[in-house]
Amino acid sequence: MEQNAKWIKAEQNLGSLSPEFRKEYVAKGTIKKATATVTAMGVYNLYVNGAKAGNAVMAPFWTSYPHRVQEQTYDVTDLMGEKTTFGILLGKGWAMGRVGYSRAKYVSGFFAENACVIGSIRVEYADGTVDVINTDNTWQVWSSQILDSELYDGETVDHTAEIKHLGTAVIDENKRPEIIPQQGELVTEHERIFPCEIIKTPKGETVLDFGQNLAGYVEIRIRGKRGDRIVLTHAEVLDRDGNFYTENLRSAANRNVYTLSGEGEETFKPTFCFQGFRYVRLDEFPADVEVRPENFTAIVIYSDMKRTGDFSCGNEKINQLYSNIIWGQRGNFIDVPTDCPQRDERLGWTGDAEVFCRTAAINYDVENFFRKWLTDMALEQTPEGGVWGIVPGVGRCGGRIATGWADAAVICPWEIYRAYGDKELLRQNYSMMKKWIGYMHAFGEDEFLFVGGFHYGDWLAMDAGYGVYEGATQTDLIASAFFAYSTELVIRAGRILGEDVSEFEELYQNVRNAFRAAFMKDGLPTMYPKADAFATNRPVKGLTQTSIVLVLRFGLYEESERQGLIDKLAELIAENDGRMTTGFLGTPHILHVLSQNGRGDLAYDLLLQEKAPSWLFSVNHGATTIWEHWDSQKEDGTFWSTDMNSFNHYAYGAVYDWIFGVALGIDIPDDGAGYQKITVSPLPDRRLGFAKGSIETRHGKVASHWFYLPDGQVRYEITVPAGVEATINVAGIPQQTVSGGTFVYIA
Repeated sequence: MEQNAKWIKAEQNLGSLSPEFRKEYVAKGTIKKATATVTAMGVYNLYVNGAKAGNAVMAPFWTSYPHRVQEQTYDVTDLMGEKTTFGILLGKGWAMGRVGYSRAKYVSGFFAENACVIGSIRVEYADGTVDVINTDNTWQVWSSQILDSELYDGETVDHTAEIKHLGTAVIDENKRPEIIPQQGELVTEHERIFPCEIIKTPKGETVLDFGQNLAGYVEIRIRGKRGDRIVLTHAEVLDRDGNFYTENLRSAANRNVYTLSGEGEETFKPTFCFQGFRYVRLDEFPADVEVRPENFTAIVIYSDMKRTGDFSCGNEKINQLYSNIIWGQRGNFIDVPTDCPQRDERLGWTGDAEVFCRTAAINYDVENFFRKWLTDMALEQTPEGGVWGIVPGVGRCGGRIATGWADAAVICPWEIYRAYGDKELLRQNYSMMKKWIGYMHAFGEDEFLFVGGFHYGDWLAMDAGYGVYEGATQTDLIASAFFAYSTELVIRAGRILGEDVSEFEELYQNVRNAFRAAFMKDGLPTMYPKADAFATNRPVKGLTQTSIVLVLRFGLYEESERQGLIDKLAELIAENDGRMTTGFLGTPHILHVLSQNGRGDLAYDLLLQEKAPSWLFSVNHGATTIWEHWDSQKEDGTFWSTDMNSFNHYAYGAVYDWIFGVALGIDIPDDGAGYQKITVSPLPDRRLGFAKGSIETRHGKVASHWFYLPDGQVRYEITVPAGVEATINVAGIPQQTVSGGTFVYIA
């Protein structure tokens, strides 16, 4: 941004109207190159002679606004002429709109009636001279046809509205955040999906079914009379009677309203909001216009990440699960790793990102995506080292510094380092990682336990009775287990960075010893004798599927206890009719624990289980994304809840890191960050038929493919990039170390 550019805004209170700031410019010669740099407290589009610059939507995206805001730079050379009109259309977005289930306003931290914008256009001429046009009080303010726009409630656009000159822009004198170059990926439009069916519901409503739950918006192309209205409401599911269902959206209206000008074919789509939906209800539509599928297109938006992973197998239900995982990531990776894209939330929940981070980095290149979000996390970390439940922060939302959520400050940097091998990213976050350990160490009366906190627990686990959110596993046990695990990761990160980690090594031993003294008895997890923070509103247990899983996954057992733990876990699964009871913190690890301890057969049983709770229950009930709750829509078609029931909630999609890392067998050893070294140890199962998957790494494509031959043997085909060392473990074949090529084994 040029030094002399000023933040500008409209002088009068514009209410919900989206204003446009304009500047006329006359070229002073032959233009060689022109670049525009813009950002806003709000969301904006830049137009040059009426044409939109760039392909981003919802710019400047969502940062920790009290600290920083990103600027975007556009090459506008080809859009300019002898006379040029620059226009910056401005909406409220995250910074100035109402955000979160508390409907907080001014999450920017800067109180003002109107959104504001800053920009500069640098024009380089063929003769070597340069001219700069900065935003200042010479820019003019005009109304637009966007009469209202809120992230959760939708947009109102009136093509009959007169565009009026509203006066001259004024300089915004309020303190504004630091302006930084674009750090994360741009949010852009991607897939275009057409309706697969037009439904007439039992209530007589007209509903479009796009066949895929997604985040984005509907584009409409239509001819109609002046003053005709189109009103669209969006939803994820139909109820058991086949009627349009919106109760799970809570206070989010998810409604777009368009008024036609009557001047030929018109195109409508939102500019400054998006919806999460599969179904769209036509609340109003011109009476004399036929509703035809070709008039409607759903446009999918998400961060412009490169797709890196691919998978298929011989079980179509698992293939659908994989598709659901991919679509769940798309719908929730809109600049910030959100929990859901549809209801009055859509927040950067740290727990969801923590459990899914490894899977995210297999499916897509998310290095920059997480680099940007983790920087916001570090900026919002409390002086004591605490990390709130959501980043960026929004009012009262995410008001717990909770284990498994705040541990994203350690786990996410570590997983992104594993995936891409960037030591600098790890170094940038190392201070935040250490501060979180310091927070846990200083918390409460027990120096080496993390007890007494206000946690989310094993969120939405099924072992505490129906409708209890935190699960039954004692939260103190979970928190202290994560205390040990995160400390171990800080040690591993510190060693890579050449740091002195002796203090953390000593701390880890003390934490591990304290955990075992407090939570282990006769080789099994047990209750800590002090009261649990949630003991009054739920049953609290020390011995659960999740507690065993965490003890095994985080190495908090003695070798003599291993078999007893895995046998007890198998027993608890059998007692639950071969099903899990785990929630957000236990589920990502349970299959790994089973396969690491000789029970790959039981891990496959859980993967292929079709009764709730299971991954395939939702698949069997028509899911096209991952559900928030194991039975968000129950067997009889009713819903488990209205207030906590997203049908696009990606956390349980973390199971793909087991499919990739164990079924396909592709994993990264401790000294192989960025896939510079790999291990490939496939675990076949006849119920899959075959499995084939790959990832495009920084060093090239890694692929694993296995399938059964008629004689019962398994054929393995493993591809390793040149220069990458791979240790291959195939059952029945001596271990091999190879590099650069495709290797075939039959065993």
